[in-house]
Parts: sequence; structure tokens; C-alpha cells
Amino acid sequence: MSCCLPCIAASTCGLCGSVASGISRKSARLAYCGLFGLSLIVSWILREVGAPLLEKIPWISSSQTHTKGWYQIDAVLRVSLGNFLFFVTFALLMIGVKDQNDRRDSWHHGGWIAKMVVWLLLVILMFFLPDIVITIYGVLSKFGAGLFLLVQVLILLDFTHSWNDAWVEKDEQKWYIALLVVSIVCYLAAFTISGIMFIWFNPSGEDCGLNIFFIVMTMVLAFSFAVIALHPKVNGSLLPASVISVYSAYVLYTALSSEPRDYACNGLHHSKAVSVSTLLLGMVTTVLSVLYSALRAGSSTTFLSPPSSPRAGAAEKKPLLDGKELEEGKETKEKEAKPVSYSYTFFHLIFALASMYSAMLLSGWTNSSESSDLIDVGWTSVWVRICTEWVTAGLYVWSLVAPFLFPDREF
Repeated sequence: MSCCLPCIAASTCGLCGSVASGISRKSARLAYCGLFGLSLIVSWILREVGAPLLEKIPWISSSQTHTKGWYQIDAVLRVSLGNFLFFVTFALLMIGVKDQNDRRDSWHHGGWIAKMVVWLLLVILMFFLPDIVITIYGVLSKFGAGLFLLVQVLILLDFTHSWNDAWVEKDEQKWYIALLVVSIVCYLAAFTISGIMFIWFNPSGEDCGLNIFFIVMTMVLAFSFAVIALHPKVNGSLLPASVISVYSAYVLYTALSSEPRDYACNGLHHSKAVSVSTLLLGMVTTVLSVLYSALRAGSSTTFLSPPSSPRAGAAEKKPLLDGKELEEGKETKEKEAKPVSYSYTFFHLIFALASMYSAMLLSGWTNSSESSDLIDVGWTSVWVRICTEWVTAGLYVWSLVAPFLFPDREF
């Protein structure tokens, strides 16, 4: 039995190495997304059970008496900082990578066992830093999280316009019908969500003017999107307007559901189950948006694709070659470097910003005044989401009217 254990360990290591090698060649972006998801799980676990452990660390607890909520926020921020430094380091290392002959291309795709070790060491080292460093990072994370939300909005706008253009280009009646059906469904969903919010966040007998204002404003914006998009002088479409409308309604729901427990106008009363479900949905949305942003980074028209990307321009046509020249061309082509399909630097920066956003999501935007059993609850969370909704509306309207207002410019 003792002889079998080393063999089993060696086989396990070999299997892990094979899996890591396969990931590096085929799905590096998914692997980074998995690593990011792992950091969220670690943050969540430490948030729930790490407070007693942090209390025993002298340079964290010091001589002051902290609440359980403070230790939860501190644990989340320390894991987030380690994750942030990991991705920022790779973003800096990948600056200027244009082709696959660059040695750093293999750093991006390979060495997953080493990356896991480096990531783990960074997270552990963050727990040896003084509190002042974590406090500064918490302040900076609010700005980084806001920037990530802005990137999410830009991605959504790009997605809706690309979706609409893809179906319109097919120039078939069935696709026009599909556009109309999807648009109607999205608008019905947006106004249905708004109606439900009138019931949940406007209890009878309570003065809930602020909530009513938010809900009515969302409905007015949804109607305005359709009017502006269908105006004869605006080259718009109903599909993007409907998608932005239902997204705005969803963002408003997350905002109102983040209102404090003791706020009379919050009809959900913030049970822990509701809070956890909101967190899970936020995590899934974050991971998917990060992955999509990485995929969109390979586009030539958005998100900083390198000029050498195959999508950055059409391939140049070459004259026909004779047999000898063709053989020489093949040899030259084998030696030529293949350009990278997306910006590695931008890819890692998105993950770094997502680390900040996730920390804010888990820590309630570093607000320890709320109950430590609740996640992402408080007026800071409410206003961040309300501002996100309004920025989304503003950017969408600008994308519609800008070509009309500035016809000489290219948008």
C-alpha cells in the first residue's frame, strides 16, 4: 500500500499537468474565467467563516475592537486585492504582444500549475499586509467597480446593435418577424417587471415616493427608447430599444431589492435567501459579462483589438504563384508569426476591474453598518445601480442621436 501512494500521487500530478496543458492550448479564456470564479468562492467562504480566524491575526485585529461585518469586508478585500494584483501583473506583461511568436504568448496560454501557485501565494500574502493598505484598496475599488459597470454597459450596447444588425443583414421576412417578436416580448417583460415592482416596493399605507419615482422613470425611459429609435431621422431599431428597456428594469429591481432591511418601502424585507439569490445572480452576470468582454476583445471595431489581429482588416490578395514560388511561400508562411486574435492586456484588465466589482458586491460597497448576514444591502448599492441604469439610458440615446447630430463624424 505504501508503494502505491507515490504512484497514485505521480499519476494525479501527471493528469493535472495534462489537463492544464490542454487548457492552455484550447480554452485559456475559459480557464481564466474559472480562476476568477474560484476567487469568488474563496471570498464568499472567508466572508462567512473567516471572521474568527482574522480576529487571531495581531496585525489585522490590532488593539481595536472590530465588528463581525468589518472582518468580513476585510477578508473579501484581501482576496480581491490578491486577485487584482495577479491580473494586473499579467496585463502589464502582455503589453505589446502582437503575434504568437512572442514568448509572452505562451505565458498567457500555458503554465497553469505555476499560475495557480502564484495566485494562491498572492492571496495568502495579502493577509500579511497592514490594514491601511486594505483600506486604500477598498476606496480605489469603488472607482474600479464603477469603471467595470461602465464597460458592462458598453458591452451590452455593442451586443444589442450587433444582434440587430446580424438579423437585418439576413434580409428575410422570417428574421424581421423574429425581430418584432423578440422586441414585443422584451417590452412586455420590462413593463411586467415594472408593474410587479409597484406591488413589492410600494406597500399600501407607506409614503414611498422615491421608489415610485424610480419605477415611473424607468417606464418613461423604456417608452422614450422606442419613440427615439423609430423616429424617421434616427437610424434605429426596436430590438436594441427593447433589450435596453428590460435591462433597465432588471437593474432597477436589483437596486430596490438592495434597500435596507428596516426601510418600510422594501416589501421583500430582505430575507437571507433573497439576499443570497441576488448575490448568485450578480456573480453569474459578472462572470458572463467578463467572458463576453474577452470574446468581444477579438473584434476589430471594439475593445482595443491589436492592429495585427486577423479581424483588424481583410487579408491582402496576392497574385497566383508558380510551383516553385508556392513552395517557397509555404516555407515562409510556416515561419511567419500568426497574429493574436484579441488584446491580452485588455483581457486581463477586465478581470482586474471585475475583481474590484466583485469585492464591492460581496462587501456591500464596504458598508459594515448593515447586518453582516445580508449581502449587497444598503443605500450605496441602491444608488450605484440607479446611476448604472441612467448611464445606460444616456449612452443608448447618445448612440442613436449622435449620427444625426454629427453627420460628418463616424460612429
